[in-house]
Amino acid sequence: MLKKLLEWDRDTFIYLNNLGIDDHDVFWTAVTTISNWTPLFLLFIVLLIYKYGKVEGLYKVLTLLVMLLFVLSLTYLTKEWVARLRPNNDTQVNTLIRILQSPHDYSFFSGHAASSFSITTLVYLFLRKKMAWTWVFFLWPILFALSRIFVGVHFPIDILVGMLVGITSAALFYKFHKSFIGKIRLGRSEGR
Repeated sequence: MLKKLLEWDRDTFIYLNNLGIDDHDVFWTAVTTISNWTPLFLLFIVLLIYKYGKVEGLYKVLTLLVMLLFVLSLTYLTKEWVARLRPNNDTQVNTLIRILQSPHDYSFFSGHAASSFSITTLVYLFLRKKMAWTWVFFLWPILFALSRIFVGVHFPIDILVGMLVGITSAALFYKFHKSFIGKIRLGRSEGR
């Protein structure tokens, strides 16, 4: 079963990666670069503070940052433990694909997918009742995760698992924020 799943993963990756067009390489390389998304991160922070006020907004930003640290640590530890080669470093695959980036660390699971889906999901959970269009933010992690296939550095399973880790982490930190930080804030306001 695992062998068939890994074969599907490899074959699907090769197929999707080869759908890439030279004319779009600049686009996918730009999309996959984290620093290019800085304006979106700043927008998230501004929206949280604008919609919740300075103090509550900063608590939400702090929860977001702690969650991101958790996700990045979990990603790093999992990559080191599983030690799955990235497609660009796998000699059975790298001659069959288009490679636009060549990182040398491991592949499973995608940190780009995990971090982008965790950030977006938590921001969505915080803002969904205050803004009707927050679902649009999910365009970012979808493009961001897909870019990892087109630049040749992640298999589909890496991305799917990263996506699930990100969404699950966001749900857990949202619950943590509501039950723990929300009670602290409520207790302080009642004590005044």
